Amino acid sequence: EPCHWLPNTRQENSMVSDDKMSASVAVYRNIYTEDRFRQSYGTEDKPRGGGQRFREKITERCRCSRAACLHLLRERIPIFNWLPKYRLKKWMLGDTIAGLTVGILHIPQGMAFALLTSVAPIYGLYTSFFPVVLYMLFGTGRHVSTGTFAVVSLMTGSVVEQLVPTPLQLNSSSPEAADFEAQRIGVASAVALLSGIMMLCMFGLQLGFLSTYLSEPIVKAFTSAAAFHVTISQLQSMLGLRLPRHTGPFSLFKTLASVIENLPQTNMAELLTSLVCLAILVPVKEVNMRFRQYLRTPIPVEILTVIIATGVAYASSLDSNYDVQIVGHIPAGFPSPRMPALHKLPEVAGDTVAITFVGYAVSVSLAMIYADKHGYSIQPNQELLAHGISNTVSSLFTCFPSSATLATTNILESSGGFTQLSGLFTSLVVLIVLLLIGPLFYFLPKAVLACINVTSLRQMFLQFQDLPDLWRVSKIDFVVWLVTWLSVVVLNVDMGLAIGVVFSMMTVICRTQRYAMPSPLSTLDNTDTVYQCFRKSYSRWNCTALWITVSHRDKLISLVVHGICKTKVVGSIPMWDEYENLSMLWIRVSAK
Repeated sequence: EPCHWLPNTRQENSMVSDDKMSASVAVYRNIYTEDRFRQSYGTEDKPRGGGQRFREKITERCRCSRAACLHLLRERIPIFNWLPKYRLKKWMLGDTIAGLTVGILHIPQGMAFALLTSVAPIYGLYTSFFPVVLYMLFGTGRHVSTGTFAVVSLMTGSVVEQLVPTPLQLNSSSPEAADFEAQRIGVASAVALLSGIMMLCMFGLQLGFLSTYLSEPIVKAFTSAAAFHVTISQLQSMLGLRLPRHTGPFSLFKTLASVIENLPQTNMAELLTSLVCLAILVPVKEVNMRFRQYLRTPIPVEILTVIIATGVAYASSLDSNYDVQIVGHIPAGFPSPRMPALHKLPEVAGDTVAITFVGYAVSVSLAMIYADKHGYSIQPNQELLAHGISNTVSSLFTCFPSSATLATTNILESSGGFTQLSGLFTSLVVLIVLLLIGPLFYFLPKAVLACINVTSLRQMFLQFQDLPDLWRVSKIDFVVWLVTWLSVVVLNVDMGLAIGVVFSMMTVICRTQRYAMPSPLSTLDNTDTVYQCFRKSYSRWNCTALWITVSHRDKLISLVVHGICKTKVVGSIPMWDEYENLSMLWIRVSAK
């Protein structure tokens, strides 16, 4: 079937059989309206009743056979599907290098993001190990790296601070400090457990499509605004200030005001440490970004900074001589299973809904981006199962909520990773640190981890560069981006996200009510005009609404497909001389 119907057009094909003979074939096509097309070719058969289809599905699902069991096993545990097809010679080297590179990055980022979660750094290493192994078994994203994520850690840390606030005077070596840390990780693990259970319930109800309600402008605006919250929250650690952490509406401005008010109490040793770390991290990360096509693997500047800073702090006794805050004791060995604080589940339920939505939406968005880039598909519902199992099982080993991460996923793909097997090598690196090397980071200054947190947000801040293109493509999506960003910055992370989703849905309702549904023919003029709208699922993008904008400029007809989840230029049709007076256009879109 043709993809485009152009009225009053003629296609001429020259077919040359040899050097002496040629023939021209003129093809003419009639112009059909929808009613005339149905009269000529009829309509599809009416679908069977819903009850009959439901009974057939139940019967099909309940059939038990060896083939059905194997199919179910491969579908629900994808490693049994892709591992037998693994190309050892072609993919092993890339997966090994990419996995080791990401594993090295997980070590400093895991400890750094644990500070955002308001728990001890060792729990960040645990969260960088268990979810990676579990996602390798159950995930469908070949280039997705899971573990600690700044936004999810920040949201979890807000819950921890609300329920277990930090006392201003606390001796880190006292028994009270150990009990305090146990309470905090108990709350964070409870959030992870409840988040995992929610994802498993969503998987059982096949609610993977809910991720479409977090459109691309919402996700980008949300993560960009959350980066400001992360940066402001790390200022006190970079300056050596002991301040309580603010939560709730306007928390960013409260924290900033508190930091400015206490600037005279800045620890100069920690400020100098932070400045030196930033002077190293920022330029090297810029080199990694600009010359990534020439570098086989990025320069592991984070782990090098951690090692050097730990050695300097140990040699100069920064903790005792200059009152620099250090990481402290990191136990060696594998964590023993421990139940989360189950009695806190009712208190964390509301915040966990937002954390679950954000973690899943970011994970699926990243998986879809790289799946489209490399020509394979992911299963949103299977991703729910993978992340649900990851969070549920990990919570039993004192882990906080995890998701796919922007920085490590980008590095995994750029380092040459091919399949989920790279997660095996990532987890091996983290396991070696847990079993052998962890205690050596005792003297690591917390200011160094704060600097790693801030510099890891580079990609989120760079999303501002997409705004001019977004304005040109869709001004409504631009307004959605702006409203979401301002709501998250001014109010709070979870409240801002809710406002962004509601506002986005309102714009979709207004747009779908404004235009005819569907409108097969429309008038073409010299401005951008909406031509056709569909109330159907566009499965490739997982959209619940779709419309097309046609631009008629510079003798080109440009087609731009808009959806709830994505806006994309799909191509242009050259306007030859015979099309200059074109007044109508029929566009047919196939969901592939």
